[in-house]
Amino acid sequence: MKFIYKANLALLGVISLSIANLTFFNSGDSFGGDFVPPTPSVASHRIPNAFSDQERFEVIDNNVTRFLKKNQLAGASVSVVKDGKLVFTKGYGYADKEKSIQVQPYNLFRIASVSKLVTAVAVMKLVEDKKLTLNSYVFGKNGILNDSIFLGYKDPKMEHITVRQLLNHSAGFTNRYGDPMFIPTVIAKKMNIDFPVQKEDIIRFMLTKRLHYPPGTMSSYSNFGYAILEEVIEKTSGMDYERFVKTNVLYPLEIFDMQIGGSYPSERRDLEVKYYEPEDAYLVEDHMGNDQKVPRCYGGNDIKTLGAAGGWIASTTDLLRLIVAIDGFDTPSDILSSNSIHEMSTTELVGGSPLGWRGVKKHYWYRTGTLAGTSALVVRQDDGLSYAIVFNTNSWKGPKFANDVKYMMDHTLAKVNEWPDYNLFDLRNQGIPRRKSIVF
Repeated sequence: MKFIYKANLALLGVISLSIANLTFFNSGDSFGGDFVPPTPSVASHRIPNAFSDQERFEVIDNNVTRFLKKNQLAGASVSVVKDGKLVFTKGYGYADKEKSIQVQPYNLFRIASVSKLVTAVAVMKLVEDKKLTLNSYVFGKNGILNDSIFLGYKDPKMEHITVRQLLNHSAGFTNRYGDPMFIPTVIAKKMNIDFPVQKEDIIRFMLTKRLHYPPGTMSSYSNFGYAILEEVIEKTSGMDYERFVKTNVLYPLEIFDMQIGGSYPSERRDLEVKYYEPEDAYLVEDHMGNDQKVPRCYGGNDIKTLGAAGGWIASTTDLLRLIVAIDGFDTPSDILSSNSIHEMSTTELVGGSPLGWRGVKKHYWYRTGTLAGTSALVVRQDDGLSYAIVFNTNSWKGPKFANDVKYMMDHTLAKVNEWPDYNLFDLRNQGIPRRKSIVF
């Protein structure tokens, strides 16, 4: 009864503030004075913290808050799904420390390499539409990217690279000489081109190098491989990458807030959090090559060019909207066929990677993401429990930080004695048209 009262009170408050917001909110600001977003014509489900403010969830509140303090993290968003139903979603800490604005579940965070999972789903949609196959060749005259700018490759083994190998990091690329997605100054100098360095420039630069191993023989994690996949999606679909993903993957799932993010504070999207680095983080060169020193999380990395490899921003509720549509469970219905989901969750090489997912273990699949200013983890478990947690501060532990996060989350969720039977996905924004009324 206590929860129903709080939930109804929260809903009335959101509706009232939204109506007032139509008159008083300045859409030019990332956040209004009371941090209530403007109501667009179409938006994702925006659920406030109050809906998960319950005694049964105190263990989550206590452990996540303690974890933030211990690791000196500004804020986090956590969402949990049980048997396809959104049963918990809440923000912790600050979306903006300087303005004391607290995180809400509808805040958008950079999700870093979780973007690869989004890209893999988009590729599988193209496979199902018979626009390409996982065994389609990418380079060469008979490849997908047979445009003249991509035919000047040095290593003939480039012609053996397939779509599948890009997805599972076995295409022959390594970071032995540095990750090409993070060395724009080197590429601009070598290619004698102006800033900003574009995705096509990075691909052309890498085509002048030899592969470090024959495609399909081993696995080496590659952000660059997913940059190529972005080009593959655009060439095959005839659409801009972001537009294709939104139209064919996200919008059908009623996910409307996810988008490619920006690199600078001035490019912060509505509802997007502010990013922070450890106090002793050093400044780096601006990726635009203007000789300025900037925080790595605000100018050091080119978020837009990372795109398919690491450029998306999302709320944890939207992330789980996607996960329940590719988890292989009967409810709700998946957006991909069972065969496609099996392909994505299978590893071809011993010690290799699945497609889009970072790893597939005996009882769970997971996807991690790490960039300066953010860290993300998405887990899908065989017992029907899935969760997403994202932070707006990075740790010096880098990718290994995800191990600490998973340990904390697994032990925390195991202490929740009973999950509610309701589904927060069923909540609707007031005045927002349903999917069937939207024309794509």
